[in-house]
Amino acid sequence: MKYVVGISRVFVGILFIISGFIKLNDPVGFSFKLEEYFSQGVLDMPVFEPYALAISIFVVIFEVLLGVMLLVGFRVKFTVWSLLIMIVGFTFLTFYSAYYNKVTDCGCFGDAIKLTPWESFTKDIILLVLILALFIGQKYITPLFSFKGRSIVMVISLMLCIAYCNHVLNHLPVIDFRPYKIGANIEDGMSVPEDAPKPIYDYAWKFDVNGEEKVIVTQGDYPQVNGEFIDVETTEVQKGYEPPVHDFTIEQDGEDFAASLLQESKLLMVIAYDLRKTNEEAYAEVKSVTDQAKSNGYKVIGMSASNSEQTQALIDNHKLDFEFYFTDETTLKTIVRSNPGMLVLEKGTIKQKVHYNDLDELKFN
Repeated sequence: MKYVVGISRVFVGILFIISGFIKLNDPVGFSFKLEEYFSQGVLDMPVFEPYALAISIFVVIFEVLLGVMLLVGFRVKFTVWSLLIMIVGFTFLTFYSAYYNKVTDCGCFGDAIKLTPWESFTKDIILLVLILALFIGQKYITPLFSFKGRSIVMVISLMLCIAYCNHVLNHLPVIDFRPYKIGANIEDGMSVPEDAPKPIYDYAWKFDVNGEEKVIVTQGDYPQVNGEFIDVETTEVQKGYEPPVHDFTIEQDGEDFAASLLQESKLLMVIAYDLRKTNEEAYAEVKSVTDQAKSNGYKVIGMSASNSEQTQALIDNHKLDFEFYFTDETTLKTIVRSNPGMLVLEKGTIKQKVHYNDLDELKFN
């Protein structure tokens, strides 16, 4: 039992630190995932949606700290109880998502590692078993340092987590795992390789054969049956290749201008996924920066999921000299974790990306 606890302690501790740090690198992104869980049709708990970011920050910092606490042996009873409660909660969420197909990605490892709902559930079951071993054999979890040494490690860990979280919230994630990172080409991200895996479907064909219903399953071919066709049901058994960039459009009056705009050699995008939640105080500097970009030969566009009345009101209130286009809200949230944020593109390749607090860092050649 001692060796099982030792192995579980190292594995669980490191995994919690890695998983927590990846989400700590992008707490805004994790808050979007929590909003998805809280929304109607999933857990139906919309009362928590306004607090999603605060919950996100608490959960990711606590996850990192639990990993550190386990490794150094700090307050063992509290640690193993917390780990058990947390993994039971995570296991419920991943099972619920997988069984009812509600949330297609749990966000366990942010955008760094994408897991299907059933893969996430399997991962949590393994962790649950390991944490149960820790819970049963917690007497074998011995401290690495003195109480004072462990306390110092925890205080330093907490301060580092808070400082790092504050930095990424007021700027952008330090490590960008998304397909819209600097250096990525959006058009290339939308392309599908010729040898990409195709989706596989099972077709359940129903026939009336001599008064009895007969079902024959194929993967596309129409079966040769001496009977009357009734119906067919289609089930996807294996997903095909999905390009990293999808659902990307730049629409105006129902027309998609993405293809032409992504050919611009000098393009500045002002992205504000929801104008009801945008930082209004930032638009004085947005006005100054976009005017400077236009004077340097850049085409400037706004991108938002808000309606035309809201975008026009923003333009009028801040005397903005550019038009807004419509883009899916989820896509805009993925592109930049700032509302508003800015991207500089050259023929579809992202050259610069900044938070509204860092607009002064943009350079227009």
